[in-house]
Amino acid sequence: MLTRIKSTLRDTLVYSLSNIAPKLVGVILLPLYTAKLTVGDFGNWDLLDTTIAILAEIFILGQATSIILFNNSDEYKEKKKSALFTIISFVFVICAALVLAAVSITSMFPEIFAATQIHASYIRLISYIVLLRVLNNLFLAKIRADEQSVFYTIVSVLKILLMTGLTIYFVAWLNLEIEGIFYAAVIAELFGFIVLSVKVMPQLSLKFDIKILSSALKFGLPLLFAAVGFLLLNLSDRYIIKFLLGSAALAPYSLAYRVAGVLNMFFILPFTLGLMPVAYKYFGSPDDKRFFSKLMTYSTFFFIWGFVFLSLFSREIIYIFAEKQEFYGAYVIVPVILLAYVFSGMRLTASLGMLLTKNTKHVASITLGAAAFNIIFNFLFIPRYGTAAAAFSTLISFIVFYFITQIFSDKYYKIPYENFKLILMIIVGTLLASAVYFLPAQDTILFFALKLMLVILFPVILFFFRFYEKAELAILLSPAKISEFIKGTFKGADEKSEDSGPIVP
Repeated sequence: MLTRIKSTLRDTLVYSLSNIAPKLVGVILLPLYTAKLTVGDFGNWDLLDTTIAILAEIFILGQATSIILFNNSDEYKEKKKSALFTIISFVFVICAALVLAAVSITSMFPEIFAATQIHASYIRLISYIVLLRVLNNLFLAKIRADEQSVFYTIVSVLKILLMTGLTIYFVAWLNLEIEGIFYAAVIAELFGFIVLSVKVMPQLSLKFDIKILSSALKFGLPLLFAAVGFLLLNLSDRYIIKFLLGSAALAPYSLAYRVAGVLNMFFILPFTLGLMPVAYKYFGSPDDKRFFSKLMTYSTFFFIWGFVFLSLFSREIIYIFAEKQEFYGAYVIVPVILLAYVFSGMRLTASLGMLLTKNTKHVASITLGAAAFNIIFNFLFIPRYGTAAAAFSTLISFIVFYFITQIFSDKYYKIPYENFKLILMIIVGTLLASAVYFLPAQDTILFFALKLMLVILFPVILFFFRFYEKAELAILLSPAKISEFIKGTFKGADEKSEDSGPIVP
């Protein structure tokens, strides 16, 4: 099992580079956006960017996961090339129809957009971005399925670097504002498409298989509704705030979300990208349930540790990246959003029981139910309590989402998660993170050191509650074994020689 942990950690670390790049760039560019865009335009851009994410999830039709399934399942071993062609060609036709509709509507009815803040050019550019991003995500799913995490990361990082340079040029030099951001995204996605095509196209078999398409849609469409539900759960509050309070109120909330997204960037998304290929690979092997249980514990440990760090330094991060004082109060909701992200990351591992047994229909209904719950709460409480209500509604919704997901997953494939340890970590992490509300706003070395000490206390406090098992302590308390573990993670290991037993008794 130790080898499995190393393999999962290695892929997570490599994938983290591809996720760190866009999120880090997004954070780095925040001063540019807040300086060059008005507060209202910043809110509008965030809403349009959110719309792109939702459309990309809708039009991919849940087929990224289908590609991984067909590629790695023994049942479709002889048909994976034709399956890849079938899925990609079908999704391309659907996305091409979106582009055609966007171009036609904006050309035939320009007066619709004349009196709004959403220009016709935005709509056209968004459709191009969605088409290219969907195709790139399908190609990247194939790369993930083949466990080529290094190539995945190289392409993703190069694409982001290109987009960053172009964004600075279009926005800072040419003053194209929102339109410049979209131009940069289109060009970067096109670059990614060209590079990935060279890698993936030779692996296609030009045979369209109706039966495979039927199976892919049957498997993927529930995941589409789940993905859309997840995005609504995570992003619908932006639309509601815009509708109820306006763009000026949305802007600080959006900034807080992007700062909290650093946790997603460093920990949750990389883990997400590496989890499913590994889960399909080890499903049915000896100690697979024990392996999945430890994955939940270890991943949650790092999610919460990151939550503590970012919460305690949220005020400083906001002050660094906000160019206008209107954004400064956003730090108070960052810890709430971060804790919601923690439950979001836990929810993925909790859903393995449904995903591994192909019972995806419940994933969709649970996600959509949680999204509806969140939307109702937002409409009820945002008018009275403002954007803070949106943050707490999201947190409550993700907590409910996690527990219901685990209940349904247990019906199909019960994994004995270490629930006491999970609850202990959440309580300790929340208490430490809440100190940000009581510490004075002083940028001194003393208070910086105090916050850093609180971060370090997280794993120390767990030790006194007997959180760590003997085998884990044997590694953690030995510099030589820690060094050996790290070297094994990056070097790779021979599963037959090393994976002979569980990581802990």
